[in-house]
Amino acid sequence: MDALPLLLALLLSAAPAPSARTLNTQGFRLYQAGQYPEALAKFEAAAQADPKLALAHYNVAATLGVLRKQGKICDHSAYRETIVERLTRSVELDPRRLARAKKDADLDPIRDTLGWQRLLGLSPQNEADVPKLLRRVTWFKLDAGMAREKLTFPDARRVVVERTGFDEETQRVTTRKRTGTYTLQGRTLRVSFPNEPPVEGTLSDKGALRLGTLGTFTDLPPECDA
Repeated sequence: MDALPLLLALLLSAAPAPSARTLNTQGFRLYQAGQYPEALAKFEAAAQADPKLALAHYNVAATLGVLRKQGKICDHSAYRETIVERLTRSVELDPRRLARAKKDADLDPIRDTLGWQRLLGLSPQNEADVPKLLRRVTWFKLDAGMAREKLTFPDARRVVVERTGFDEETQRVTTRKRTGTYTLQGRTLRVSFPNEPPVEGTLSDKGALRLGTLGTFTDLPPECDA
């Protein structure tokens, strides 16, 4: 075969790469069909094809939120911090995305993160925001025994700690819940539980909740590798 006809055949057979918006549209159709892993791949490809396409980053965040709700966190790296990161990037590129995000149930898994609260205008660097952040964020830590502790502040007085880990005596995973009280003066937090000495701590500018002997809590739960 002559070189010229062969070259023409190759050129005609080479389909142009789909645009970012085309990839995003393909992803949306897969999302509507409930094919979330496949949709995620298309949205990721769209974001790579055009890193400034806010809608693609938003759709990545929302689809990760769905997969997280389905319990497929480790399979698809549907971590809270990843969802927040992609949503934040989307809002940076197009601030109108925030209004949509406030109503989007796919993003419910990140409502109790510092990242979401930052998008709403709250910051641990602002002392006046500390009371709201304590109550709106769910705090986590992994203790020395590889048990997960979750700390919440249901209202302006109560504090609840839930410890979930393997119980050697019963040979089962158990959850133990303790309820106490707290007071807040500026950044200084004082936590008290029945029959235990009170503990003082603070919320750092970077969002770490340091509570003395109780340990340091963040808004990121230990997952997958833990």
